Amino acid sequence: MHRPPVDPTLPGPRLGRLGLILVQVVVISLFAALGARLWYLQVPMADYYRELAEANHQQELVVPATRGQILDSSGRAMVNNRTELVVSADYHELQGMDDGGEAVLTELSEVLDEPVEELQQRMRLCGPEVERPCWPGSPYQPVTLAEDVEGPVALQIMERSDDFPGITAQAQALREYPYEDHAGQILGYIQPVTEEELEERDELRSRFTGIDQVGRDGLEATYDNELRGTSGLRTLGVNNHGEVMDVISDEEPVAGRHLITHLDMNIQKVAERALEQGMEQARPENIADSGAAVVMDVKNGGIVGMASLPTYDPTIWEGGVDQETFDEILSEEAGEPLLSRAVQGTYPPGSTFKIASMLAAVEDGASLRSTYACPGSVSLAGQSYENFEGSAQGSVSLRQAIIDSCNTVFYNFGYQMWQKDGGLHPDGEPDETMAETARDLGFGSPTGIDLPYETGGRIPDRDWKRTFWEETREENCERAEKGYPDVDDPSAAAYMKQLAHEHCVEGFEWRANEAINFAIGQGDVLVSPLQLATAYAAVANGGTVYEPRVVRALAEADGSEVEEIEPTVKNELPTDDETLNYLQDALTEVTKSGTGQGAFDDFPQDEISVAGKTGSADAEGRDVSSWFASYAPADDPQYAVAVLVSQGGTGGETAAPIAAEIYKGIYGFESSEDSEDVEQGDPVLPGGTPHEDLPTIREDGSIETLEP
Repeated sequence: MHRPPVDPTLPGPRLGRLGLILVQVVVISLFAALGARLWYLQVPMADYYRELAEANHQQELVVPATRGQILDSSGRAMVNNRTELVVSADYHELQGMDDGGEAVLTELSEVLDEPVEELQQRMRLCGPEVERPCWPGSPYQPVTLAEDVEGPVALQIMERSDDFPGITAQAQALREYPYEDHAGQILGYIQPVTEEELEERDELRSRFTGIDQVGRDGLEATYDNELRGTSGLRTLGVNNHGEVMDVISDEEPVAGRHLITHLDMNIQKVAERALEQGMEQARPENIADSGAAVVMDVKNGGIVGMASLPTYDPTIWEGGVDQETFDEILSEEAGEPLLSRAVQGTYPPGSTFKIASMLAAVEDGASLRSTYACPGSVSLAGQSYENFEGSAQGSVSLRQAIIDSCNTVFYNFGYQMWQKDGGLHPDGEPDETMAETARDLGFGSPTGIDLPYETGGRIPDRDWKRTFWEETREENCERAEKGYPDVDDPSAAAYMKQLAHEHCVEGFEWRANEAINFAIGQGDVLVSPLQLATAYAAVANGGTVYEPRVVRALAEADGSEVEEIEPTVKNELPTDDETLNYLQDALTEVTKSGTGQGAFDDFPQDEISVAGKTGSADAEGRDVSSWFASYAPADDPQYAVAVLVSQGGTGGETAAPIAAEIYKGIYGFESSEDSEDVEQGDPVLPGGTPHEDLPTIREDGSIETLEP
């Protein structure tokens, strides 16, 4: 056969051998790299992958901590824990069933003897359009379907787990209120954690147990972190079938700390009972729709008792509140019982405010040794202002003006200070002595009490008036242009339109009538009962304005450590001792010969002298509200007591008698009312002195209460 000629440019056999060698080198390199990788994984990374392998066979279990108790000053539990069996449902598991879990809930309803409709309602997530009962917590928590379930029923559910997928029955700690609705607004309540809270609060999300609850109001909310404690973490070793083989690590939960408060539950009961009975006696002559009473330790700002009516029972939240109850506790018709009138309610203080007016007048130049005209009425800035019932007292000292509550003396002070500051159009920065003195006493801003949602009240002055005008100007100008077509009375509509025009054009001006009314605690000034008690406590103790405090100490559940909370001084009054002593002397006489005399006729003032001031405050569209602010003993003050009854009449006829009953309870004097609310063998501080020591928490968690 003839061979074709060989092309000399083509690779020959030598080059082919080189290619084979090159392939061999590549293969060897790949095996070497693979070997190196295997060595790297098996030697340097061995521990890392061993940990990963172990992690695949571990399960972490978050163990909830026991919530701390809330104790009164003697160590009596106002809030503690109880354990009961609870049946819960996995929201997502039931929702993922073809029928939305209807068959499971139907079967469960027969075991629990509860209507299936009620169980279905509890499974719904709460929202603006969802009526209660519903689930207020996160959908990732077990949804509570039944509480306080009997043991045999819970056991039946656990034994028939295949029949009840997504349903669990287990013991759960719940809050217990031994004193029922007493101090309910102070104590607050707890509710399941919401999804929003899980997102916002790292300490909740990091160790979420699935059944966590948080404080929603009162001390439960303010001290939620301290009360809740720290959840434990148990790491379990499991096999491929999920069976627990051993406990790898076990970090025990740390129980929440107990709150030891300044509250004395017997004084709390006395205050609540006196307020309730005083309001009842004020009706039907007065509306007396709500009220508050504050008992404060003047030496440290501790809250010994604080009543507010209407009130509510915190246990209504357990297991979910029904829509009717929920609507009622929020309704105006029921008096909005969730609202603490002592902390969140603000009202014109009337003549109780004259302690600020007198101190301001002296600061502005009024003499303690002069006398002042107290006519039945005065004409100032073209307007007439009258005393209560037009009574005239001639020429009086400042002391007598306080004792007999002479309005016309203080009207003049308010007008004179307004003029001195420049009237409508001050030249430069006005002194605003009246407003500044009020702020020194703690009015016009939150007191700083360790309770949520406190309101700050209002102290009006030129700056406030301008700010208010800027906020309301647009609406007033619109009203001035359009008028009030919905008002049937033409003369009233015309007046309102003219008023809107003035507010539109000149609403920034601080007028004489506003300063005059301000001087007697009327007009735009608003204070809370707590603020008033704080101010009178400062007068009593010599000028120290304390931040009110409910909690006195935080204690570990085993008593190993107790952290006492030191009193916080908010301000020192810039008032000299002579002026303060003069005011104290005047207040002491009010209950003996002045406007508070009638309420203390049967009170043994030879044993305990009470200093105080009555107040009767008007507000547009409302009847007169009754005030009494005080402290005792007058010569060595220990407690300040402030009482308000909204639309309750004059201070002397309603609020002052309530305060007298509270003092009788504190000092153990015979009361005109029975004391069936007070436990036998647990008297109300007959010596009138709070406990210096703290109750003892033993190592085993038991509490040794203090003797009265």
